[in-house]
Order: sequence, then C-alpha cells, then structure tokens
Amino acid sequence: MKTLYLVALLPPEPVFSETWALKQEVHRLTGSRNAVRLPPHITLVPPLRADDDFEARCTAALAAFAATQPPFPVGLRDFAWFGNRTLFVHVSETAPAKHFHAALLEWCSTHLPEIKPENRPFTPHLTLATRDLPPTQVPELRQLFAARTYEAAFEVRTFTLFRHNGQQWQARATFELADQ
Repeated sequence: MKTLYLVALLPPEPVFSETWALKQEVHRLTGSRNAVRLPPHITLVPPLRADDDFEARCTAALAAFAATQPPFPVGLRDFAWFGNRTLFVHVSETAPAKHFHAALLEWCSTHLPEIKPENRPFTPHLTLATRDLPPTQVPELRQLFAARTYEAAFEVRTFTLFRHNGQQWQARATFELADQ
C-alpha cells in the first residue's frame, strides 16, 4: 500500500501561533476541517503517494539536501485567495522561497525521482483553509479577511517531511539548513 507524504516549511514562533490562531478562527467560522488538519505551513512538495521504502530514502536525501542550503527569509503580508476554494496568507517576497524550491526539485530529480515537478508554477503561500469551505460562507469570509491586515517575517532554518497515517498528517523528520 502506498502512503501519502508531503514536504513543507513551518514558520517558527511567534508566527506559528499567530497563523495557527487564524486557521482555528476560519475553522470556527466555517466548519472547515481542512483548516486545522495540518499546522501552518508553506508546501514545498504537495502530497504524493509512495511505497514503504520511500520514507527512509527521502529522509536521507532531504537531510543531505538541507546540509547544502543556507537559511533564507520569508515575509508574510495580508491575505489572498485562489478562486473561491483556498484562503491563504500571502508570501510577500517570493524570490528566496522560489530559489529554495527550485534547488529542492533539482536535488530530487537526481535523488528522489518519485518527486516530480508540478505542472503549475510554484506560488509560495500559507494556506488557512481550502477545499471544504462552504460556498455560502465564502463571500462573508472574503469580506472579513479583505478588511484585515497581517504582517510577519521569519528566517527559514528547517523544513519538515510529513506522512499521512490515514487519519492525520504527522511530522516524520525535520531537516536543519546549513549554518553558513
């Protein structure tokens, strides 16, 4: 049986708690369970199904990749939408995250060929809710978040491999970027 995996950047404190509170607020307002199924994160590798031996190979390959990468800044500012399905916190300066993502995919092309490049461009964002937002509540949610501001910045020093256990996502390994 194949298992679901994903790779993501998790913001450090206090940004983690601030964005987790936003996700919980969306959950309370709309009932969106997808809002609270994963901690606040920026997806690097979207969910993919892989065989049982993938996790050990992936962990080794991602640890080796992390050792080649310096920390980098991420800025968050305000809110945006992908259509009517996904509310997210906008990444305001995308170049460092896009550079890291491109380097990760290049590394994976050699070391983890199961991880394929996506068909769409990488748009770094921190999802607050997706897919299960009730359509009747979207206009009110749009209005609420259009009237709000949020701004934060942090340095990315780690990224995380998650595995889905059939019920929820679990962090399996966290990789430290190189101190340079």
